[in-house]
Amino acid sequence: MGPPVVVTATRFPETTGTATPGVTVITADDIRNSAAKTVPDILSQQAGINVRDLFGNNAASTTVDMRGFGASGTQNTLILVDGRRVSDVDLSGVQWAAVPLGAIDRIEIVRGSGAVLYGDGASSGVINIITRSPGTQKSGVTVEGSYGSYDTHELQLYGNLNGERAGFSVQAIDRASGGYRDNNHNRQHNLLADLYWLPGLGEITLKLAADRQGIRLPGARQIQPSLNVNQFISDKRGAQTPLDYASRDGDRALLDWRVPTSFGEFNLSGGWRGKEQKSYFDFSGFPNYRIADLNVLSLTPRVKVTLPLAGHANTLIAGVDSYRWDYRLLVSNAPGNITRPINTVEAQQQNTAIYLQDTLQLTQRFSVTAGARRERFNIDATDRYNAAAPGGAFGSGAPPGSQSESANAFELGVRYQLAAQSTLHARSGTSFRFANVDEIYETSAAFTNQFQFLRPQKARTHEVGYETRGMAGRMRAALYTMEVRDEIHLDPFTNGTGNTNLPPSRRRGFELDGQWLATPTVTLGAAYSHIDATFREGVLPGSAFSQLNVQLAGRTVPLVPRNKLSVNAAWAVNAHTRLSAAANYVGSQFMDNDEGNTLGVKIPAYTVVDLKLTYRNGPWRVGGAINNLFGKSYYNYAVRSQFVADRYNVYPLPERNISLNVAYEFR
Repeated sequence: MGPPVVVTATRFPETTGTATPGVTVITADDIRNSAAKTVPDILSQQAGINVRDLFGNNAASTTVDMRGFGASGTQNTLILVDGRRVSDVDLSGVQWAAVPLGAIDRIEIVRGSGAVLYGDGASSGVINIITRSPGTQKSGVTVEGSYGSYDTHELQLYGNLNGERAGFSVQAIDRASGGYRDNNHNRQHNLLADLYWLPGLGEITLKLAADRQGIRLPGARQIQPSLNVNQFISDKRGAQTPLDYASRDGDRALLDWRVPTSFGEFNLSGGWRGKEQKSYFDFSGFPNYRIADLNVLSLTPRVKVTLPLAGHANTLIAGVDSYRWDYRLLVSNAPGNITRPINTVEAQQQNTAIYLQDTLQLTQRFSVTAGARRERFNIDATDRYNAAAPGGAFGSGAPPGSQSESANAFELGVRYQLAAQSTLHARSGTSFRFANVDEIYETSAAFTNQFQFLRPQKARTHEVGYETRGMAGRMRAALYTMEVRDEIHLDPFTNGTGNTNLPPSRRRGFELDGQWLATPTVTLGAAYSHIDATFREGVLPGSAFSQLNVQLAGRTVPLVPRNKLSVNAAWAVNAHTRLSAAANYVGSQFMDNDEGNTLGVKIPAYTVVDLKLTYRNGPWRVGGAINNLFGKSYYNYAVRSQFVADRYNVYPLPERNISLNVAYEFR
C-alpha cells in the first residue's frame, strides 16, 4: 500500500515497519479521499473508537471514546496535537475544529498503550494529530471555498514557502453554519502558522495557532411516554434552550528543537496554550453566566539512544514532562454582572513526570520492550464567594483545598516477526488518571460548594495482536482486556457525591481492521470492533429524589455500543476523478445516567452512509459530498432523567446533507 509512513508513537520519528505495534496511521490522502468533515468523523470509522455528537455542527460538542469508557471516554483517551496534549484539566473537551482537516498531515492512533510515554489520561490509548510541515509541501497558494446544507459556507487560504534551509506556511479559515437544529448557528475562525529552520545543528520548528468559535446551544429533545411526549418525532429540529450560547477562544505555540547526535537524537520542546470560554445558560429564568480561563505551560525534553546492548540492537527513550495549568472561573447570573462574580474559582495544577522505555532486539525476529513512568500531581484550589454580588444571596463558597498524588505506569511487550511484513505482539501495562478541576468542584448534600478530591484511577491492560501489510493491503487484529479500579465517574443519583471513585469495572474487546487494493483502481476497507464493558461489583446509594441502591454488578457501562462496523471503498474512475463511499454501523447502547440498565429503552442502533466525488484537473479541484445519504433520523447521545422514571433527553443529528467545494492552486 505504498512506501512506509513515518509515525511518532515513541515520541520520535520511526517508520511503520519499526514503530510500536498496533498503531493505526490515517494519512493526508486518506483524509482527502474521505467524505468526513471533521477529525471525529474520520475517527468514527476506526475500530474501537466511538464518537458522540450533540448537534452535528463542525464537531462543536463532540466526544471521542476509545475502548469503552462511555461518558468519561474523553478523559480516558488522550488527545495530542503535534505531540502536545490538548486534553485539559477541565471538562470542556477537545476543540476539534481548532485543527481543520486541511491542516493535518496524519493522525496516529495508539490503542491500549501510551501511558508510559504520555502519562495521565492515556487509559485507553493516545490519538496524536500531526499538522503539515512546510518542509514537506511545495511552494504555492491554495484558495478553497465550499457551500452546503443549513447555509454552511467556508473559505480557506493556504500558503507555503519552502526553501533550502527554511520554510514557512500559513492557513486561514472562516466557517459559518446555521446548523441542523434551531438556535445552533456556529461561527469558526482559524489561523495556523508553521516555521521550520535548519540552522546547521538539527532542526527548529515553531508552530502557532489561534481559533475562535461562537455557537448557539439548542439543548435536547424530550421523550416521556407516560405523558405521550416525543419531541424527537414531533419537532426534532426545535430548540429547548433558545437563549443559550457559548464561545471559545484558543491560542497555542510550540517550539521544538531536534538535534541528531552520535548516539541517537535529542529533542527539546516547550509549549504554551491558552483558552477563554464563555457560556450562558438561561435555566428557565434562573440564568448562569460563566467565563473560564485556562493557561498551560509545558516543557518536555527527551532523548533517544540507539547503542547496542550486549551485542544486540537496542533503543532507549527517556524524558521528563512538566505541565503547569492555571485555571480561573468566574460565575455570575448575567453577562453584565460578571465584573462582580458570585464565585471566583482558581486552581493551579502541576504534573511532573520522568519516564524510560527500552526496546531490545534479541534476535532478528524477536524484540522486547519495557517501560516505566513516575508522575507527580499537585493541585491547589480556592473559591472566593461574594454574597453581595447580584444573584449571590443564596450561594456559597468552597473551603480551599489541595491534593498531592503520585502514580506509576508500566508496560512490558514482546514482538515476533513471522515474515517480512507480518508480526505477532503481546503486551501488558498499567495506566492512570487524575481527576480534573471540574470533577472535584461539587456541592455537598446540603447544596454548598466544596472541593471533593478523588483517588487516582488505575487500569491494567493485557493485549495480543497480529498485523500484516504488503503491496496489496494491510490487516490488524487485536484481543484485549482492561481491569479498571477507582474509575472516576459521575454519580448522578447520590446527593452530595458528584463525581466519585466507582467500584471495579472491566472492558474486554476484539478489533479487526484492514484495507485491500482489490484492483489497480479500487480500494476496499473495513473496521469491526466488539466491546464488552461491565461493572464488576458495587452499588450507588442514590437518594429518595432519584433512585435508591442502584445495583452496578454485572451491568453494562452506558454509552458503549457492543458492536460497531465501518466499511469504505474508493474508486479511481480515471486519472482525474475519484469516488469514495463509507458506511458506519453503530449498535445500540444504554443511555447516560442509566448505570443500573433499568430504563428499558436504549439508544437505537443506526447506520449512516456517506459519498464523496472529487475531480482534479491541473490547478483545479472540484468536489461534492452527500453525508447521511439515506436520510437516517438518529442520535448517538441520550441521557436518562434522574428524577422522572420514564423521561429521557435525546440530541438529534443531521439527516441527509450536501456540500460542494472548489479549490485552485497557484504554483
